Formats: sequence, C-alpha cells, structure tokens
Amino acid sequence: MTPPASAYVDPRRDPLVPHATAGAEAPASAVSWGAIFAGAAAAAVLSLVLLVLGTGLGLSSISPWAQDGASAKTLGISSGLWIILMQLAAAALGGYMAGRLRTRWVNLETDEVVFRDTAHGFLAWGVATLITAALLASTVTSLVSGGVRAGATVAGGAATAASAAAGGSAAAASDNAKSEDGPMSYFVDQLFRSPKARPASGSDQASSAEVARIFTNALAAGKMPPEDSRYVAQVVSQRTGISQQEAEKRVSETFAALQAKLNEAKEAADKARKASAVASLLLFISLLAGAFVASLCATYGGRRRDALT
Repeated sequence: MTPPASAYVDPRRDPLVPHATAGAEAPASAVSWGAIFAGAAAAAVLSLVLLVLGTGLGLSSISPWAQDGASAKTLGISSGLWIILMQLAAAALGGYMAGRLRTRWVNLETDEVVFRDTAHGFLAWGVATLITAALLASTVTSLVSGGVRAGATVAGGAATAASAAAGGSAAAASDNAKSEDGPMSYFVDQLFRSPKARPASGSDQASSAEVARIFTNALAAGKMPPEDSRYVAQVVSQRTGISQQEAEKRVSETFAALQAKLNEAKEAADKARKASAVASLLLFISLLAGAFVASLCATYGGRRRDALT
C-alpha cells in the first residue's frame, strides 16, 4: 500500500538522514581548530623543553679556555643534529595529537578522512612553528649576537683595521692609532718600541698617527710603496735610536704581521659566513622534515581514533 503523498518525506530534505547528498554543504567546517591548537601547543612546549635541554648539554660540553671542551666543528655538528631531532620530535607529537583529538567524521570516504587528518597535522605544525618563532625570536637573536660578539673579540678586532684599510679613511686610522685597544695601535706601538723607555710626547703621538695612515693606505693597496717604507723607517730610527737598516727591517716585519692579522680576520669572517649558510640549510631541512612527520603522525593518530571509536 502506497503512503499518501502528504506523508512522504524526501530523504534529501530529511535532517535525520546522516549522509549528505551531492552538492549539499556540510553543517560545520572540516577544520577542527581546537585539535589543531592543542597539537600546536604540545609541539611548542616540547620544542621549548628540548631547546633548554640542548642548551644545557651544549654549555656543559664547551669551555672558555683554549684546547678544552668540545671543538667548534663537533659542537656545530651536534647542534645541527639536535635541531633536527627537536623539530622531528615536536612535530610528531603535535601532529599525532591534532589527528587523535579531532572529532570523528562519519559517512566519508577513506581518502577524504586521510586528507583531512594530513591537513590537520600540517596546520598544527604550521601554528606551532609560528608560536615557537614568536616566543624564541628574542632568545635566538641574543644567542646569535652574543656569538658574533665573541667571534669579533677572538679575532682581536682586526676587522676594524680591515674596514679602515678597505675604505682608506685617514681619519679612521688616526682615531684607531690613538685608541688604547685598537689593533692598529698595537702594531704602531710595537714599531716605535725603544730599548730605553721614555714618556711619549705630543710629536710622538702625531708621528704615530701619520704612520698609522701610511699603514692603512698600504693595507688597502696590498703592499707598502718603497718611499713610504723608507720614510717610516726614518721616523722609527729617529724615535728609537736604532740604525736605518734595522728600522727598515722592523717596518717590514711589522707590516707583515699586520697583514697576517688582517688575513686571520678575513678567514674568521669567511668561516662565520659558511657556518651561517650551513645552519640555514639545516634549519630549512628540519622544517621540511617536521612538516612531513607532523602530517604523517596526524594520519596515524586519526587511524587510531577511528579504530577505537
């Protein structure tokens, strides 16, 4: 017996029918932001904990004294591996929680469920990365700037002499020669070192500044002109009382030592540049690996959720 037409209900319009028809929109968003933020928070916290642990292990393996503790190469490799491990562990935890805590979807194809779980893991990783970058930006900046300052101190401040030589600034060289801790002043003082100590006069300071300017110009050119070398040797001979020949030898040795110091500063700067490039590449690889692991673990967590519910 056929029911009356008034009693017939189209299943496509019945709100009690659990499945959606083609072209109909879902009543809620497919993105579960609660699960995403929960996974991101877990990943960010684990990243912070591992960062503190890695910092403690790194500080315990180094020493402020030369030839003690781990070498710079060993410390760099271990730091890179720790960054990758930290990223993978945090991404795995955040992705798994984002997939496991999400509400189960019903009447969906398996491929769609896998895609949504993967998307939730990727979004959890992205939010956690942004949170970690925002919270640790000042800390990382302080660590990097502290390392740069330490490297500059170890280099002996020769980079200052390098910049003065490259620019050929006589005023900068004069100020550098008059300073008490400048790299140029040490070599100029060594140049005018006399067997008999005597107080420096105003003319001595003026001649030191002049010699510093000559050395700056010679460093910029890569060699000292013969006339400048003879003139500096005459000034050294007058101030120290040594012979002209000995003064010329002292000028040559001092200029060679200053060039060697400048080359050391250039090598240190080049090593710092290469280390920064390697660190950036390692960070890039760790981030890509973290995104993949977070998506994969979210899919695994979603399967465990559907199997237990």
